[in-house]
Formats: sequence, structure tokens, C-alpha cells
Amino acid sequence: MHPASAAPPPRPEAALTPMAFVQAVVLAYRRYGADPSAALRLAQIAPSELRLAQARVSARQFEALCRAAMQELDDEALGWFSRRLPWGSYGLLCRGSLTAPDLGVALKRWCRHHRLLTEDLLLHLELRDGVATLGIEERRDFGALRELCLVTTLRYVHGYACWLIDSRIPLLGVEFPFERPAHGDVHPLLFPGPVRFAARRASMSLPAQYLELAPRRDERAMQAMLQNALSLTVLQYRRDRLLASRARACMAARPDDPHTASSLAAALNVSTRTLHRQLRDEGTSLQRLKDAVRFERAAQLLRQGRQPLKQVALAVGFASEKSFTRAFGAWAGRTPGAYRGQAPGEDARRQGHRGEAGDDGLQ
Repeated sequence: MHPASAAPPPRPEAALTPMAFVQAVVLAYRRYGADPSAALRLAQIAPSELRLAQARVSARQFEALCRAAMQELDDEALGWFSRRLPWGSYGLLCRGSLTAPDLGVALKRWCRHHRLLTEDLLLHLELRDGVATLGIEERRDFGALRELCLVTTLRYVHGYACWLIDSRIPLLGVEFPFERPAHGDVHPLLFPGPVRFAARRASMSLPAQYLELAPRRDERAMQAMLQNALSLTVLQYRRDRLLASRARACMAARPDDPHTASSLAAALNVSTRTLHRQLRDEGTSLQRLKDAVRFERAAQLLRQGRQPLKQVALAVGFASEKSFTRAFGAWAGRTPGAYRGQAPGEDARRQGHRGEAGDDGLQ
């Protein structure tokens, strides 16, 4: 029995994948002179739907179609490149990066090893000002297959990177070198974060701090993942190992904002529920992060000069000097006045012993 015929039937879900992506897979069959009928039946896509430009299929349907096509055509690139990438090619890329000491090295290996598969499309990893950008260099005309090729290539890398470090990696921006298509609403679903069209090249950017995280997978986990690897290009990772540090940095960068759960969740591109759940999983809370940021800001102002305590209190979000003094005492173990002359660095040592301050008196 052909492996593709053993795939489970797609589960009912929202139909969001544009028909243009399905049509691109059918074009791959035509390139190889093969019949896509069996794959379409497996994915429960009627041939008549192919003519409906505005039609959509579910992610599971598209995943089933691609799995069947890759195996039947023995080309994991689905006709994009000048030569086939036989079934298992991307598995080699995954294995080649598995033993990397951190994600940065893993992605550099992925870029280098991808060139061994094809030179029609080259990947480059660039670092600048705390941002890591994975750019695509196109070295052939991909024609009608271009969009699916670029979208899938970026999703492959992002999905594998999230899986490797077991963390949802936020995207600071994704760019594509073509005009916004009629189905352009799907791209922000595939790449949560800012998406821009008509750019110079295809690329995706992420916070460079994620490159420092070590892989959390082994060969056994790799074997299990490769049994259903296409899901990495469809499903978004839920847990972000650095969400707490990102939230803290966001609050520190905007000290005058109220930093409500809803506003912070929107800034981090997660739901309010996810924000609270993941902070809890990391052993912290939104209130503790607020306290940490307020303490750091207050300590900085106290060290910088003789600014009146009332002004310091207002600057860090307290309605009165009294409520600020009470909260600062809980954080630092001493009053703001006593703190002014302490040795540099002592506040950093005390941060691990702070309790939560109440919200009474906060603006």
C-alpha cells in the first residue's frame, strides 16, 4: 500500500487555505505529467473546486494533499526547483541541525545544508541590532509556483525552529517580494505579526535572543516529529519560553503606559488568556513583572539624583509618595531615602527576594 493512502481523513475545521495554494500543487503534477486525482480525493477536494478562485480548503485538507503529492511525485519541493528533492530531503535538514548547541547555529546549518539540496533558492541568516533576519535569495524564475515556494520555505524554517527549542518564536515582521494577492488575508494567519508585500525579497525577522536558546529535542523526538512533519508548517506553537522576558522588556520600553493585560497581550501578539497562562507556567505573573519594572525604574531615578520622592513615585505609576514608599520597602527591604546611598548593584541582588506589592495607590 502506498504510504499516502494510509493518511487519516482530514478533520473538520475552518477553511482558510486559499485555492491558489491547491492550484500550485496541481501544477506540480502537471509538470511531472502525473494525475492529481488520487491526492485530491484523499484530501476531499472536488476537482470542480479548482476553478473557484475564491474557494478555501482547511489546513488539514491541504496538509493531506501536500503529503500525498510529495510522496507520489517523490519531490518534497513540489516542482519548485530545477531538480527533485526526494522524499526525506527536509528530514536530512532537520537532522543536520539537531545537535547544534543553540538555535543560531542550527539555523546557520539549515541555511548551509539547504544549498546542498538546491541552489535555485538560497537562505541567509543576518543579525543586526538585536534582530535576526532569515532572507531568501531567488536564483530562478519560479513562475506560478513562486508564492507557495516562498511561503512554505519560511514556514518550514519557522516551524522547525519552534519545535527544536520547544518555544513559540514571535515574528517581528515577514516580507514578500510580490504584490498582495486576493487571498492576502491568509498570510498574517501563517505568520502572526506584521506582514508586508512588494518588498525587495522574502524574509522573516525575529528577536535575536531566541538564537541563544539550546535545542530541547533528541533523535527519538526527531523520529516522532518526522512522522507528521507537515504539521509544523500548519500549526502555530503555543508556548513561548521567553514570554516573561519579552513582556518585561516591553513594559520597560514604555514606562508611561498602563500595561494592562489586554494591551500587553496585544503588543506581544498573544491572547490575554495565553499571556496569563504562560506567565504562570514560567513561575511569575503580570503583577510581579510590573513590580520588577517599577522597582528598576525607581532605583534608577533614585541613583541618578536628588529628585523629590513624590516625583519619583509619580514617574513609576504611584498616586502618592506614601504608597510608593510602602511598595518600595517591600521590593528593596529599605525605604527609598535609605536606598539612595547604597552600593551599586545591591538592588540587583535584592530583586530575587521581593514580594508582590498591592495595587492600592496605583494610577
